[in-house]
Amino acid sequence: MIDTKYKIKSKKNDIFPFINGIIMVLFVIVTLYPVLNTLAISLNDGTDALRGGIYLWPRKFTWKNYTTVLHKDNLITGAYITVARTLIGTLLSLAANAILAFIVSRKRFLFQREVSLFWVITMYVNGGMIPTFLLYKGLGLTNNFWVYVIPGMVSAFNMLVIRTYMNGIPDSLEESAQLDGAGYSTIFLKIYSPLCKPVYATVALFVAVGQWNSWFDAMLYNRMSSNLTTLQYELMKLLSSVTNQGTSAEAMKNAAGTVTPTSVRAAATIITMLPIICIYPFLQKYFVAGLTLGGVKE
Repeated sequence: MIDTKYKIKSKKNDIFPFINGIIMVLFVIVTLYPVLNTLAISLNDGTDALRGGIYLWPRKFTWKNYTTVLHKDNLITGAYITVARTLIGTLLSLAANAILAFIVSRKRFLFQREVSLFWVITMYVNGGMIPTFLLYKGLGLTNNFWVYVIPGMVSAFNMLVIRTYMNGIPDSLEESAQLDGAGYSTIFLKIYSPLCKPVYATVALFVAVGQWNSWFDAMLYNRMSSNLTTLQYELMKLLSSVTNQGTSAEAMKNAAGTVTPTSVRAAATIITMLPIICIYPFLQKYFVAGLTLGGVKE
């Protein structure tokens, strides 16, 4: 009887890894297929791509879609500005949100509940596009690089995420540091910040992706300054121009060897997502929780 139960349990233990493996393989296929399909279209001749039937491998290989995108005017300037706003904006936003989260998470802070409620309200209420534009213009942020950085430095969502993580850190760490004479600056920099690396990495990735993909603020506030354009805005203009030129499907089919809106869109998508794909593996290792477990023995 015992042997029978053992055999049944052993079979169940063998079936689960097999089913789990199949599910994971299917999940990987579903996740990777759109990316690989977009890559194949970007490396395929534009007019040939109109026929369809391209899945994981280009039918007529060409670099013309990428050369069309990379030869766009102001693309290099836009790339510099985009990299600069991503780096500066991410660092300043992370620092500002972390400091605010640390202040609000202190139990001795008198206005903890009121300030938290104020930040939550800003997540649902805003002044609108025109009042915001007039405010930025009055502050001298239009036609200015810092319009990409300053308005997004403080995010209620990111601040609350960091605050929630800090609330999970045992108070005994702070009390022990205060007994040794440490101030709040020392506690924040040398105790809380090292323990908050996972949430810092997560918030940094959120902010960096948002800064990298943003183009609407460039069109709205720096449209007249070509030296302040961004990569995404230039690619958006390129895609719009190609789309307007390719209104006739028959004309595109007869123009052998030319690019099409679909192929240019695919190439622009690969170019814009490539840096994020390269950065993510270095931050992924921090996406774990429980670094504080075992830090204090109650």
